[in-house]
This record gives sequence, structure tokens and C-alpha cells, in this order.
Amino acid sequence: MPPFGPPATASVDALLEDVARDRTVGVLLVRLGGHAAGIFIGETLGESKVGSRLVHGRHRKGGSSSGRFARRREGEARAALQAAADVAVRILLPAAARLDALVLGGDRRALDEVLADVRLAPLRGLVAGRVLEVTDPRLAVLRDTPQAFLATTVRPSGRIPS
Repeated sequence: MPPFGPPATASVDALLEDVARDRTVGVLLVRLGGHAAGIFIGETLGESKVGSRLVHGRHRKGGSSSGRFARRREGEARAALQAAADVAVRILLPAAARLDALVLGGDRRALDEVLADVRLAPLRGLVAGRVLEVTDPRLAVLRDTPQAFLATTVRPSGRIPS
């Protein structure tokens, strides 16, 4: 399956032409401790921004301080996701009219919270179908995302041409 849907004409030539076409694609990678946003033209990364925020791990022990740790962690997570939304607004939103698609990667729950930001409403209709697996949204990972989002899966139909 082509990464941005099937071409208008169902032929091998149309598929190859469609896959080879340079597209303008926004990428948003979010995990709880970090985020990255960038705009690709073909496989070339243009404007981008990467950031991280400290979010402490869960407090495993009980006791009187566990609630305090949980509240602190929630506050840190909220601030980290807000920072990711701010970066998406700054990098992706100005390019929304010229984007062919928005590719997401990272933690689905974190991505859902970031995209719920009312400022990002114009981007929601551009979201590509699959979410990329991303361990750590750093610049090197962002630069490598075209290998994943441009990948095309071809499955033989089982029919033998006559």
C-alpha cells in the first residue's frame, strides 16, 4: 500500500509515479519526555524543532508522599505535552496549507493529547493513517523518518497475468 493512499489510476506505472513524487510532509514525534516537529520536502528536512522536558518516572512505593509524587508527575507531563503542542503550532501550523500529510510518531496517548490542542485543528485532517514507532524523538530520529513514512508495501494479488 502506498504511504499516502492508492493512486487515482490502478496501474503499476501510476503507482511508481505516485510513490516517486516529492511531497511536503509534516512530522510530529511525541513521547512523554520529548518531542520533535519538522517539515520534509521529499526526503529533505526543512524547518524543524526538537525539545525535551523532564518527566519523572512513576513512584512505586506507597505512603504519604506517593500522592505528592503523582501530582508532580502529572504537572510535568502536562508541561511537556504543552511544550510539544507549542512546537507543533510554531513549525507545522504555518505550513498546513501546503502539507500533503502529517505523519505522527511516538506514544499514541501523548499524540492524542497534543493534537487535542484547539490551535492544531487545521492539522487534524492531514494525519496519515499509521503512527511510527519512535523510541526517542531526537533530531537524528526525525531526520530518519522518511525511511519509515515513505515505505511502500507491495503485496502480490495472487493472480498470474496471462
